[in-house]
Amino acid sequence: MVSLRVGATAAMATVLLALSTVPSIGFAFYIPGISPTVFREGERVPLYVNKIFSEKSPLPYAYADLPFVCAPPKDAKKAWLNLGEVLRGDRISTSDYELVVGHDIDCKILCTKRVLAEDAALARDFIANEYNVEWIVDNLPGATRYNLGDGQATKQWRYRAGFPLGKVKWSKSNIHNHVTIRILYQSQPGPNGGKLIVGFEVSPYSIDQGDIDTCPQDPLRVGAFQAVSDKEVDIQYTYSVQWIEDKEITWSNRWNLYLVSTDVQIHWYSIVNSIVIMVFLAGLVALIIMRTLKKDIAIYNEEEMKDELDEGAGWKLVHGDVFRTPKYSSLLCAVLGSGVQILVMAVSTIIFALLGILNPSYRGGFVSFGLFLFVFAGAFAGYYSARLYKVFRGNSWTKNAIVTATLVPGILFTIVFMLNLFVWSKNSSNAIPFGTFFALVVMWFGISLPLSLIGAFFGQRKMVIEHPGRTNQIPRQIPEPVWYLRPRFTIVLGGLLPFAVIFIELFYILKSIWEDQYYYMFGFLSLVFVILLVTCVEVSIVVTYFQLCDEDYNWWWRSFIVPSFSAVYIFLYSMVYFTKQLSIDHFVPGLIYFTNSLMICFVYGLLTGTTGFISTYWFIRRIYSAVKID
Repeated sequence: MVSLRVGATAAMATVLLALSTVPSIGFAFYIPGISPTVFREGERVPLYVNKIFSEKSPLPYAYADLPFVCAPPKDAKKAWLNLGEVLRGDRISTSDYELVVGHDIDCKILCTKRVLAEDAALARDFIANEYNVEWIVDNLPGATRYNLGDGQATKQWRYRAGFPLGKVKWSKSNIHNHVTIRILYQSQPGPNGGKLIVGFEVSPYSIDQGDIDTCPQDPLRVGAFQAVSDKEVDIQYTYSVQWIEDKEITWSNRWNLYLVSTDVQIHWYSIVNSIVIMVFLAGLVALIIMRTLKKDIAIYNEEEMKDELDEGAGWKLVHGDVFRTPKYSSLLCAVLGSGVQILVMAVSTIIFALLGILNPSYRGGFVSFGLFLFVFAGAFAGYYSARLYKVFRGNSWTKNAIVTATLVPGILFTIVFMLNLFVWSKNSSNAIPFGTFFALVVMWFGISLPLSLIGAFFGQRKMVIEHPGRTNQIPRQIPEPVWYLRPRFTIVLGGLLPFAVIFIELFYILKSIWEDQYYYMFGFLSLVFVILLVTCVEVSIVVTYFQLCDEDYNWWWRSFIVPSFSAVYIFLYSMVYFTKQLSIDHFVPGLIYFTNSLMICFVYGLLTGTTGFISTYWFIRRIYSAVKID
């Protein structure tokens, strides 16, 4: 779910505008090649139960495992889940709800459940934390309908995925034990007919029938609510089914009601804000290249000026030290290799999203594609890391490749494993099963590591990257920098600019992650992403140039750290978002939020830092190759 960047010319702007319209096309929400399912009259349609979830807690729970609802049928089948679905806590299985095409059900008893005192208390806590239930019919999540219009005069219906598990009223927690299921369908023309499901609405009710063991004919007229507390209670679960033909909604746009259309102008303001910052930095870079550098290079290359200039001034004075091997060069190679791997994964994922392959109807698609692309991008990580390792005259490319393939994934894997222990303690469906952990390890050591070694093998066979000039044997003394070129100042200020171009779009991304809203504006996401990368390139080049002009040649790590420091601002922003937007007040949910935010910022920092380093490395080789060095 993320966004960003580009352009300074009219042609560029036209291309970007065209890209921004891509996700608004209806068919972009479905995986190409997947056709709709046509249901015949009298055919049974399976209703799958998934999980309960809440905006107040990132801990979902499998619906079929809840001790206070009807037990799943003995022949219940678990749905096959992709890797992303497992990691997001989905646990999909069949249920006893009978949905037969064209057959309405006024009311039917599903079961009468004897709920123990501790289980009733658990239900009460879930209701107090505003948990919602997610069911699925024909790949559509059950939804409650609400009006975005201005009351009765203008009605603009939208769907909110899921329906409340219960509701607190008069200081009592009332569980919803009756649901009215409305299946909206579109009739197919032709002699064979058939129906396409275009909507799945659920209206929940809390009904206390007392000792009456019959189904309520009109749930709206039943005055008593089914309360749950810390006492044992019998709960009767019932349901109604209505099949309604809808001639306005079609199968191709049935997801539109789930997608809350935020004000598009806000996104355009974000894009304009980002472009202004990017163009300002582009002007600085152009000024450096077109005027300052051009003038300097022309002077340095005139033989008659040698005596006057006394070997030049500014950035040329450090030509004998600018390519000196930095401290912790092996670590730098491994970090940059992982950054290249993340960059390839991010670009590829956004391209798939723009093509419509990744969309709201593909549950877990972003995570699944991201992980698989990251694993297969290991070849790029090994290749780039090996080429840079050869520049630093490393003597064991295999060791470097192994470190590149294990360092960053190892850190993330350890954090996830430790966090998973806390999630396990809460019996949440978000706890990663052992089999999934094993699959991740196999992907890591069975695919990513070998590909990294293969990439490193080809990388170390390439010719070493040539640097203009020779490195002096004795390092040049670095003078005391002016206050505004001190590392702390340049890093803090430089990292602020990439954050400034994304902070508006970042709000919607966090909302989609933590408040269970669908993020689908991939056109804006791609624009912001491009602008972010361009901004990182410009910031890193500008800061490094002024650093070299101050005769400080320790640019290797700083060119990486300056753009990556924007991750610190994103983490601070996530703290503000946590306090202002969320209502999480328990330890484990808070730990999940901040740990995941930390990992996201860590990955983001590697991506932006690598982008800045690669561009700065190219820039420095270009400017020093353009001057005559004795």
